[in-house]
Amino acid sequence: MRLRNIPRAEGTIQTHPAVIKRPEAQRGCWRQVFSNKNPIHIEIGMGKGGFILNMALMHPDINYIGIERYSSVLLRAVEKFDTEEFKELKNVRFVCMDAQNIGDVFSHNEVERIHLNFSDPWPKARHAKRRLTSKEFLARYEEILEPCGQIEFKTDNTELFNFSLGQAKEAGWTISKYTYDLHHHETLNRGNVRTEYEEKFSSKGNPINKMIAVRK
Repeated sequence: MRLRNIPRAEGTIQTHPAVIKRPEAQRGCWRQVFSNKNPIHIEIGMGKGGFILNMALMHPDINYIGIERYSSVLLRAVEKFDTEEFKELKNVRFVCMDAQNIGDVFSHNEVERIHLNFSDPWPKARHAKRRLTSKEFLARYEEILEPCGQIEFKTDNTELFNFSLGQAKEAGWTISKYTYDLHHHETLNRGNVRTEYEEKFSSKGNPINKMIAVRK
């Protein structure tokens, strides 16, 4: 999908107080950014920010960091943050970066949980290593997750979901829970916060898959 360039995006992101401009400088010090010792959860590929902002609203005792590669998309999350519903939140920050460099931004055992929601499926086989649930990315997550840290992954793409289950098992991770129909799963759907894509796909009758994998 080709993203539309928004001229004001860079300027807004560079001046917004909730956006961390030099995330590498915070490596190992993220709790100081929030001025507390609460657990850190990150969302990679947060899109327009609806999921992470609602999570932060529901769980004020957790620090949330939303990561988005494209400034034009991050702009939408920042604008949503500035609305009456979310602008008082103190437990959420944003970073504009490529997830391949995640180890440069977070230190060993610094993150408790990683959320991956409706990630790009990279459907061509030669691009499999770019998928955020590939063994290559799981190795990166191992470097920053604390012992028994978790990944929570949601997608409507069943082929990608099966690939992800297989990759996690091959990498030695433990699949603690999974379902091919999240919204009808009594346990996993409890407290589920829907993303914008989740609302869109489920409204068309597409079942949503979810996996919780625990670091080896």
